Amino acid sequence: MEGSLGFLFLAFLIIPLPNFFIFCTGHSHSQLRCIDTERHALLTFKQDLIDPFNRLSSWTAHGDCCHWLGVVCHNLTAHVHQLNLGSYYEPLMFGGKLNPSLLDLKHLNYFDLSFNNFSASPIPEFLGSMKSLTSLNLSYAGFVGLIPRQLGNLSNLLYLNLDHGYFPGDLYVNNLEWLSGLPLLQHLDMSSVNLSKASDWVQLTNTLPSLLDLRLQYCQLRFIPLVVDVHNMTSLRHLDLSRNYFNSSIPNWLYSFSRLEFLNLGSSNLQGTISSAIGNLTSAISIDLSGNELGGKLPVSFGNLSSLTNLDFSNNQFSGTLPQNLGQLKNLVELSFSQNSISGPIPMSLGNLSSLTYLDFSNNQFNGTLPQNFGQLSKLETLYIESNMLEGVVSEVHFSNLTSLIQLYAPGNKLTLEVSYNWNPPFQLGVLSLRSWNLGPNFPGWLCSQRQLQNLDISNTRISGVVPPSFWNLSSQFGFLNLSQNLLYGEIVNSLINLPSDSVIDLSSNHFNGSLPYVSSNTIVLDLSNNSFSGSISHFLCYKMNEPKQMQLLNLGKNHLSGKIPNCWMKWNNLELLNLGINNFTGNIPTSLGSLTLLRSLHLHKNKLSGKLPSSFQNCDNLMTIDVAENEFVGSIPSWIGHKCSNLMILSLRSNNFLGHVPEELCALTSLQIMDLSCNKLSGSIPRCVKNFSAMATKDTSNYPMRFNPSVGYYGESFPLESALLVIKGQILEYSTILQLVKSIDLSMNNLSGEIPIEVTTLQGLQSLNLSYNLLIGSIPENIGTMGSLESIDFSMNQLSGQIPSSMSSLTFLNHLNLSNNNLTGKIPFGTQLQSFNASNYIGNKLCGLPLSNKCTIDDVDPNNENKGSKHNGGLEVDWFFVSLALGFVVGFWGVCGPLLLNKQWRIMYFQFLDHMRYKLKSLVLL
Repeated sequence: MEGSLGFLFLAFLIIPLPNFFIFCTGHSHSQLRCIDTERHALLTFKQDLIDPFNRLSSWTAHGDCCHWLGVVCHNLTAHVHQLNLGSYYEPLMFGGKLNPSLLDLKHLNYFDLSFNNFSASPIPEFLGSMKSLTSLNLSYAGFVGLIPRQLGNLSNLLYLNLDHGYFPGDLYVNNLEWLSGLPLLQHLDMSSVNLSKASDWVQLTNTLPSLLDLRLQYCQLRFIPLVVDVHNMTSLRHLDLSRNYFNSSIPNWLYSFSRLEFLNLGSSNLQGTISSAIGNLTSAISIDLSGNELGGKLPVSFGNLSSLTNLDFSNNQFSGTLPQNLGQLKNLVELSFSQNSISGPIPMSLGNLSSLTYLDFSNNQFNGTLPQNFGQLSKLETLYIESNMLEGVVSEVHFSNLTSLIQLYAPGNKLTLEVSYNWNPPFQLGVLSLRSWNLGPNFPGWLCSQRQLQNLDISNTRISGVVPPSFWNLSSQFGFLNLSQNLLYGEIVNSLINLPSDSVIDLSSNHFNGSLPYVSSNTIVLDLSNNSFSGSISHFLCYKMNEPKQMQLLNLGKNHLSGKIPNCWMKWNNLELLNLGINNFTGNIPTSLGSLTLLRSLHLHKNKLSGKLPSSFQNCDNLMTIDVAENEFVGSIPSWIGHKCSNLMILSLRSNNFLGHVPEELCALTSLQIMDLSCNKLSGSIPRCVKNFSAMATKDTSNYPMRFNPSVGYYGESFPLESALLVIKGQILEYSTILQLVKSIDLSMNNLSGEIPIEVTTLQGLQSLNLSYNLLIGSIPENIGTMGSLESIDFSMNQLSGQIPSSMSSLTFLNHLNLSNNNLTGKIPFGTQLQSFNASNYIGNKLCGLPLSNKCTIDDVDPNNENKGSKHNGGLEVDWFFVSLALGFVVGFWGVCGPLLLNKQWRIMYFQFLDHMRYKLKSLVLL
């Protein structure tokens, strides 16, 4: 009986298919003409439809409606039996409204309006009067508003599909009581309908004794009863409750559906553990519990689910080891436990899953090595095991019978591949990622046999030597190629000319040398940074200038490239990131760089470029990073940077020859997080408008992306977007992955004068402030303690006076402070932070108190020694030992250091010289 019901249900679903072909061809086997009243009803219905492509052109006043598009008549009675007006291609969608003339189709039992666009109207109530209907499909039709309760009058209905699809929530119900009027209903799909008001949805669907298929995906359901009598739903075959908000454990009644074949509870905020009662679902073919917060160990009762073909428990919190009896599920085709915390070795029994085509164990804590009998999975096509703790040796045995393998994605493990020199793999891969494996020391020659390989990542795999020419011959098939972080060397002559469209190539951090290779114009990402390429880039940049370049990211940084940057950028206008930093380029920046209007990130740092910044940069109004540090640029800082680069977040002009004032126009850069103008010849005062740097005034971190994703995606791969050399905490450090968290101002080693503007203290998100080696006067702002994010302050080598503000002791994150060589006086405020710094950070002032050795006195009296010693004649007893000690110190000090201390300008110049030499030495060491 059960088999008969299943067969009848499937047959019912298939019924429309042959008729679909009938109405598509416009022919019917019936020799009868349609009934006049039904033809008129259809013509009236057509009048209210919007038919942009005139699909219903065959619907004419004198035509035979049984031959019209989408109309199927009964072969014996000629009554309109089915109306198939579904659209599966957007331009062909019907719109308008539904005319009640359809009520004259008294024998209509199948009505399909799916994939249309009736977004201006609700579902008409009159549909509830078409009682001959057995199948009603309004899915993806764009209806909005309240679902009419009159649909509950369709007592003959077997199939009801109201899946709202593209616009979840626009279609809703106040309750589901009308469902009780559909006793014959077998298929109910209300996915993406807002059912949040239907708290009794389980009890009401339980009134449908014939229900085989229930789909309530993405229905904003917030409640699932833990205990309920569902005896009327025991025939259920398909249950989809995914993408809801249950915030509950899995109720035990769900485990009672012994006839259930498909169960989807994915992404429904389910918590707790899985009961061993899951072993009762012995008819289950597919179970999806992915994207929840389920945890604990997996029950051994999984071994009872011998009918399973698909099991997806990914993106949960499962822990412990996998049950050994998973290997009993011989019918499994797809198995995923990715994104969990499952540990222990991969069970040997999984090698028995002879039907398996897809296996995903990625992002767990599996240890040990791969079981050798994995090599027996002859149907396996896709294997994902990346980001685990697998180690040990993988040999040819592990791949012995993997003849169907197409994708092997296994980066982030510590596995070592040991195969013979002339190994010929049994597979032809399309995707291979073995990042961080040990494949060395020689280049894996077996890769040259892979004629279908499109995505290859063998970065950081300890391979060295020259890449064999036979490998470069495969370059025309590579959509994604990553050989970075190895020890490869040699020249890449013409190996990248014939790359396919939208290719992504990363050969960075190797020892490739010689001239830059010619590259296909179709390439969208090319990273050749941190190699030993040398010579001019003219041939590379100006190659095939008649062809527009698709390149979005070009990174040639950290090489030995030289000569002038050619003026050939006109066809490279898709570039978003350009890095030519740390090379030996000379001359001016070419004006055609200003044609890169999509450019977000520009790195030209550490070259020998000169001249002024070209005004054509004003066209690059998407720039978020300008880094031209450590060059020989001259002139004033262009004011247009503040006007035209409104999105700028990183501005580094460090170590150039810029002069003049700091333009007030820079204060318009409200998104600026890092401003480094140090080591130039800037003069004048610090603009008070720095308070407008609103990104520095908040402790929130930016949404600035630190990874670059090409516009054409490649298997989720992305590339480092930014890095910067910053002088923070007295050291030159390179920031990359955490650069977006840094907020810094560095104006050191200039000739800035005037006072530190009190407006600086409004920048309460600032972490580093360096104003050292200038000519600043006045006092430190009293409320500097409000800058609670400060980790580094350097005001050394200025002419600041007054006392250290007491509020500075409240800077609890401060771990670097240098106030040396100013005119500060008084007592160092007491606080754990300020006393923890080395005394050298306070020298060259007139300060006292810890951590300095000289203790503060009151009216020249040491408070610690007051009332000590004898009083004679109303005076104090003189301790001649300390007097002689002081005199000796004074004579020695003035004899050696007097000339420097007496001349303020000599002293500043002397210490500037010493600290500048220290800065240069640190730069040389980092190189």
